[in-house]
Amino acid sequence: MTMTENRFDKDARTWDDKSHRVKLSEDIAATIINRVVMKSDMRVLDFGCGTGLLSLRLAGSVKSLTGLDNSAGMLEVFAEKAGQMGLTNVNTVCLNLDEGDPLEPGYDLIISAMALHHVKNTRKVIADLHQALNPGGILAIADLDPDYGRFHSDNTGVHHFGFERDEVMDQYRQAGFTKVSVTTAAEMVREGTDGVTRTFTIFLCTGVKPAK
Repeated sequence: MTMTENRFDKDARTWDDKSHRVKLSEDIAATIINRVVMKSDMRVLDFGCGTGLLSLRLAGSVKSLTGLDNSAGMLEVFAEKAGQMGLTNVNTVCLNLDEGDPLEPGYDLIISAMALHHVKNTRKVIADLHQALNPGGILAIADLDPDYGRFHSDNTGVHHFGFERDEVMDQYRQAGFTKVSVTTAAEMVREGTDGVTRTFTIFLCTGVKPAK
């Protein structure tokens, strides 16, 4: 996930002020919960966690939650929110997988929301996430359907204007995932870069790392 760290560091304190971001995270979390059985012994990683809008909703149902981001500012807010919520099973790690930072393995579920379009080499990062999962572990990535450059008003650090669902599913399979499936996770109505208000759709792609 290659982002412009200064931009995200700067925006971290006000990131949750946008109601559409909060609603989007709620919808994606609900879709993940509907498709993945959350277990109390799960170790969960949130890739591109930001301020934790997605994963902190799930932290109370699992053994541990690690927030991964390359923005120290976002991780600082993430940790503060976890403390305010009384969560003692949460930690953070500052890494940039897109630039080759190594990720320790051992996760049962890896989730991600609206981070993949910040990744240059999605094929490599999806393969890295596969390696970080335990056998039987699940990868659940939510991101935009093709938006043709209409979603982001500031394209700094954006490498993909959404994804074709078949493309993401193919990258899952090439990384070694089975039981790959995709569904619509959320819709967001907002003004695009062209000034036109439209509905953007967000998919959720899931896959399972085969058990040995």
